[in-house]
Amino acid sequence: MTQYVLAVDQGTTSTRAIVFDHAGTIVAVGQKEHQQIFPRAGWVEHDAKEISANTRDVVNQALAKANLDTGDLVAVGITNQRETAVVWDRKTGEPVYNAIVWQDTRTQSIVEELGALGGGADRYKAKVGLPLATYFSGPKIRWILDNVDGARERAENGDLLFGNTDTWTLWNLTGGPDGGVHATDVTNASRTMLMDLDTLSWDADIAGEMGIPLSMLPEIRSSSEQYGTGGAGVLRGVPIAGILGDQQAATFGQVCYEIGTAKNTYGTGNFMLLNTGEEKVASKNGLLTTVCYKIGDAKPVYALEGSIAITGALVQWLRDNLKIIGSASEIEALAGSVEDNGGAYFVPAFSGLYAPYWRADARGALVGLTRFVDRGHLARAVLEATAFQTREVLDAMNADSGVALKELKVDGGMVANELLMQFQADMLDVPVVRPKVAETTALGAAYAAGLAVGYWDGLDDLRKNWAEDKRWTPNLDAAERERVYRNWKKAVTKSFDWVDDDVS
Repeated sequence: MTQYVLAVDQGTTSTRAIVFDHAGTIVAVGQKEHQQIFPRAGWVEHDAKEISANTRDVVNQALAKANLDTGDLVAVGITNQRETAVVWDRKTGEPVYNAIVWQDTRTQSIVEELGALGGGADRYKAKVGLPLATYFSGPKIRWILDNVDGARERAENGDLLFGNTDTWTLWNLTGGPDGGVHATDVTNASRTMLMDLDTLSWDADIAGEMGIPLSMLPEIRSSSEQYGTGGAGVLRGVPIAGILGDQQAATFGQVCYEIGTAKNTYGTGNFMLLNTGEEKVASKNGLLTTVCYKIGDAKPVYALEGSIAITGALVQWLRDNLKIIGSASEIEALAGSVEDNGGAYFVPAFSGLYAPYWRADARGALVGLTRFVDRGHLARAVLEATAFQTREVLDAMNADSGVALKELKVDGGMVANELLMQFQADMLDVPVVRPKVAETTALGAAYAAGLAVGYWDGLDDLRKNWAEDKRWTPNLDAAERERVYRNWKKAVTKSFDWVDDDVS
């Protein structure tokens, strides 16, 4: 009997379930979007119960499309939007507040308060690999405990649990209040600002400074092992055996297993990861040091990461807020209707700027406008913003690692945009390579789960599955490349210092 692995991909805008076969080929997909909640400027929330219900729905969708049942599955893997924090009651399973999304900036005053204790943004960086920033989960937990009536008392009594959406999904799939497994993997734990990168355990001192009871935190496990089995419902009895944060999952799915290999995922935001092996490299250029993956009892593998908050989300904004396009797919033709950006540059600092700047005070800026600029130029500026931001991250990566990247593997929804991919190659001056299976985030979670149960024998099995679909090579004159990039760097400075009030 042919058997399969199912991956649950709990993303920022939707939740998907994808069934994969042994060749890493997609068999069936279920997908459902969830509501984006914006209570105030800079605040971004999700309804965690909606996400949980959608997870069950998309699993049913995928299995129904492939005419499969639980007996056809050998394992389930989970991948997720990292840093999005959920706090819930361990007895009832009810969230005490909406999930606070990774893009949310309300915790800026908490971040500044912690930095003022000494060390500023680098207070915890030597231990956790991350700067103090609103991006990460720890300050979000603190905000919930400080601002939801009774939450702190309940947490100190041991009644509340925390998890990023991987933990929330695992807990619900394995039974919820009736014996759900409260665990996370090292990649997600490394995004909380609470895990020591050397010991791979929670740091009691940091948790104490943030006012977070250790009893709330999930058990930290490897990325590939059996955490539990599906509880009531369609996944009953199926081993849940892989967890990777979405960007680490994409790196794993892109088979970036050698030191110096890198991938870039083009989604709501952009995230480039460079495998640094068993050495954790401290960044001096605005990057994050993070866990890339840990397979069972093997040593952890680390990565340098450049995180960009807004890329694909800028296309959505152009569609939903400005109504310049009717669907995201229309942007390529509109941008291709002009030869260049007409001198316009779009800096999408909607949630501040992440790597390599880490400026919470930045806000979006559209600069270089003249009467010549039209809809086509704006569309092109939107796409080019993604490529420019990626160039900044790659420059930082080359500086930190001391090794110039030879090619960049790419994945995510925006890699279907050929104009963008060509401009990306032109800006980086290295080839950009798209794999045949572009759903590498879900594939990475499936691989981790399949390895844990012996469905795949090892990394060589996974390497054999990877196949190139298309390659873009640079063809822009070097002087022109540097001219437009120089103008981009100038545009970025115009986005600084816009927030001068309390954003909490």
